[in-house]
Amino acid sequence: MPDRGGGPPTGPRIRVGRPSRRVRTLLLTLGVLAVLLMAFTMFAGFWTDWLWYRSVHYSSVFTTTLWTKIGLFFVFGLLMALAVGFNIWLAHRLRPPLSAMSMEQQNLDRYRMGIAPYKKWLLLGITALVGLIAGASASGQWRTWLMWINGVPFGQKDPQFKLDVSFYAFDLPWYRFLLGFGFAAVIISVIAAALTHYLYGGLRITSPGARATAAATGHLSVLIGVFVALKAVAYWLDRYGLAVKSSDFKATDNWTGLRYVDANAYLPAKTILFCIAVICALLFFATLWRRTWQLPVIGFGLMVLSAILIGGLYPALVQKFQVQPNEQAKEAPYVEKNLVATRDAYGIEGTQVTEYPGKSETTDKTKLRDDVDAAASIRIMDPNVISPTFQQLQQMRNYYAFPTNLDVDRYSKDGKDQDTVIGLRELNLAGIPKKNWINNHFRYTHGYGVVAAKGTAVDAEGRPVFTESNLPSEGDLGKYEQRIYYGEKTTTYSIVGGPQKEIDYSDDTGEKTFSYKGDGGVDLSSPINRAAYAAAFSEPQILYSGAIGEGSKILYNRTPKERVEAVAPWLTIDGDAYPAVVDGRIQWIVDAYTTTNGYPYASRTTLGDTTADSLTANNNSRAVVAQQNQVNYIRNSVKATVDAYSGDVKLYEWDTQDPILKTWRNAFPGTVQDKSEISKELMAHLRYPQDLFKVQRELLTRYHVKDANTFLSGSEVWQVPDDPTNKSGDAVPPYYLSMKMPDQKAQAFSLTTTFTPNGRDNLSAFMAVDAEAGTSDYGKIRILKLPTSTTVNGPKQVQSQLNSEQDIAETIRLLRGGDSEVEYGNLLTVPLDGGLLYVEPVYVRGGDLKYPLLRKVLVSYGGNTAFENTLDEALNKVFGAQASESEQPPSDEGDDTTQPPPSSTNPTVREALSDAQKAFDAGQKALEQKDLAAYAKAQKDLEDALKRAEDAQARADQGAGGKNGDKSTGDKTGEDKAGDKAGGDKASPDATPTGDAGGGSDTS
Repeated sequence: MPDRGGGPPTGPRIRVGRPSRRVRTLLLTLGVLAVLLMAFTMFAGFWTDWLWYRSVHYSSVFTTTLWTKIGLFFVFGLLMALAVGFNIWLAHRLRPPLSAMSMEQQNLDRYRMGIAPYKKWLLLGITALVGLIAGASASGQWRTWLMWINGVPFGQKDPQFKLDVSFYAFDLPWYRFLLGFGFAAVIISVIAAALTHYLYGGLRITSPGARATAAATGHLSVLIGVFVALKAVAYWLDRYGLAVKSSDFKATDNWTGLRYVDANAYLPAKTILFCIAVICALLFFATLWRRTWQLPVIGFGLMVLSAILIGGLYPALVQKFQVQPNEQAKEAPYVEKNLVATRDAYGIEGTQVTEYPGKSETTDKTKLRDDVDAAASIRIMDPNVISPTFQQLQQMRNYYAFPTNLDVDRYSKDGKDQDTVIGLRELNLAGIPKKNWINNHFRYTHGYGVVAAKGTAVDAEGRPVFTESNLPSEGDLGKYEQRIYYGEKTTTYSIVGGPQKEIDYSDDTGEKTFSYKGDGGVDLSSPINRAAYAAAFSEPQILYSGAIGEGSKILYNRTPKERVEAVAPWLTIDGDAYPAVVDGRIQWIVDAYTTTNGYPYASRTTLGDTTADSLTANNNSRAVVAQQNQVNYIRNSVKATVDAYSGDVKLYEWDTQDPILKTWRNAFPGTVQDKSEISKELMAHLRYPQDLFKVQRELLTRYHVKDANTFLSGSEVWQVPDDPTNKSGDAVPPYYLSMKMPDQKAQAFSLTTTFTPNGRDNLSAFMAVDAEAGTSDYGKIRILKLPTSTTVNGPKQVQSQLNSEQDIAETIRLLRGGDSEVEYGNLLTVPLDGGLLYVEPVYVRGGDLKYPLLRKVLVSYGGNTAFENTLDEALNKVFGAQASESEQPPSDEGDDTTQPPPSSTNPTVREALSDAQKAFDAGQKALEQKDLAAYAKAQKDLEDALKRAEDAQARADQGAGGKNGDKSTGDKTGEDKAGDKAGGDKASPDATPTGDAGGGSDTS
């Protein structure tokens, strides 16, 4: 009988079907594949790192770092998991029996019943989660652990507690980490235990009666007692922390160490608070017997009140009523400790400060003029300006490039050292004719050759006098491996040595190919390696490309700073790696530092700010690579080299007394070679590093004084002047220069800078450090302090004088005629016979070529200024005398005589270049006569002639079937003329007009 009631319908049910077995299998397979893919991706990162470290022979760095991280992860992860898990388990075990439940307990009962089947899994999950987080955090402390376990004594004690400096540098950071870990474990345990007690009735919020059972009271009291005990330990460590504490102090920024209020208020306050915290902790532990929180709570409140009154109010009263009324007398003893510690920590304790008159008393002008040559080898080739000139004259191919800032080095010829501007012709992928994966990573793989020029000379057209040039390179450096696989511009990977041939270089006969035979790189013959790199680089073609085969290697991490940082992650890397030809190989030389911020009483400095100047503002690649940005101790403890062909990295001990380096050598044995392993040829190219010098000069603006009262008064504070040739407002960079300080008998390769009084532009001091490694005075800092009663023009004032003198301003205006640009080079300062000689090269960019060539030289001495075509002319004018012929050294610097026109095998090109030379001569004559109209006409004729020469040469090249449409094929023309002043008889498509007739373009 059919149901006529209101019951459920009796029709067929619609069932929600489960996925079919085939779908479930597919989903399971996809899930497994996803997990395997993620696992392989993680494995690929680990495996490629291991292969790279093994390829550079620093696998011990990888394994030591890895095992240290793993050990810290498991030890501290396990400790955290056990601490939290044990307290959850104990709180559950101490739960009270359930009796007549209140409304609060009835509401919690459903939660208890919900988690009952999963209690074990929930406990494991919570403990695993906190363990993973704690372990990951602890593994990041691998440096702190290795320094603590391997630390060596400094052999110096702090003046307050008489503890070795190693306690503050190595021990205290580790103790603070342990203390922080302990606080975290206790806090998490208290939270977890309290929640568990609440869930199972041990703690009650709204229920009548006692708020906590005796068991819960005892358990939580012990945990809070442990927390307070840890706080007592923190108070005790804080006493020592005062020696490395930074604070605001009007005498200096980033003051570090104890002051009067610290020694007489904070230090006793910390001791008193330590005692109170110990008593308070014992009161909490006593609740195990008393079962009441009354006394512990009172004790805890007393501790908090004491922290406010004793730790906060009392020091403020001491500062207000004892220190401020007589601050100088109170703070002087502590300032003296800071002065000594800071000077020692930054290596400036031996700075020699000498009074210098700033004005010459010599009336013999000829003698002054002759003394210039003995005082300095004045570098008029600014490495930070002439890179475009190197680029134009020596690029040869669009896929080559020079760094934005070239380097200064010393090379010896005929037994005499010569300041040399040097750069490498590195690979520039942005300039390759056609971009694709094969070209980017297989065919265009390396740069080629060194280009070097005399720093103290130019030719008649204002171009560099090259001592090493052309492609392949030839010149004074002799025979060496010229291929550059590792450099500052090689930021992508290359695959070399396999079936795909590389483009080596090109000359007039066409492209030359090459196959890499060096030891560098990771082998890709193994399918596992290929798969790992395909995953790591997200490039599947690495896995199946036919261009990879037997012998193929992958090169990556190719910049010098990147490689040194990877093999020595405990070092801070200088911002300027520079190349040198050493023992037949191009070696990148990288300075590296050991640092700490735990040197007691030494004021801190911020490396990023201190090492910034007008060069780093325009070139981020020159910025220091810092492990710690804030430091109060630094040593240039390691000199590193990176082979430009093989990528081989070598670390050499430099500071044999540095305890931090000794510590790291204990941690990573065999990674740093002894100083005695440095070859004589390499030693000749090592120099004092710029970033260390910049840190030291910043500190010496205040710490050149040794008297505490003078330091506190601030009357002798200096500042590093802004770069007068740069409108960015950044500090002037230091300059390398071969020069002689007043107490030196001969010139020394030096790093120099100037100081001005705080807030003023006149000169207050000149600083130089002996920068040539291997000499007895290497690293000695000399400061010439000028009198405060008279004023001597500073860099900004000299530059202003240049811009304001009518004749000079008119000449600058003429040089800027048309679309030309005037660019000021480095303003060099040289002490000379009691006065200061300023020299500044002035370059002109112009025409279609747009590369700077030296056109004028500014010289200023004793208020007299000269602005002439050559350095000799400017010196003769400013001193009113010519150098004695017997003493005047031979010079490659050009004069005003007309050079023979450049040669070429193409008659049309020869005629155009001859016209360009005539136009150049006419422009020079008009410039001297200040005839703007004639000068502009000469410039127009010059550009027309150069354009005709370029077009004629291009047509000739097309007829000869030029390669790749690249007009920059190998030439020696511009170079031969620049280096030998004999014109170029090896013409090239476009270097002929720019190199040989470059003199015409100089003023365009």
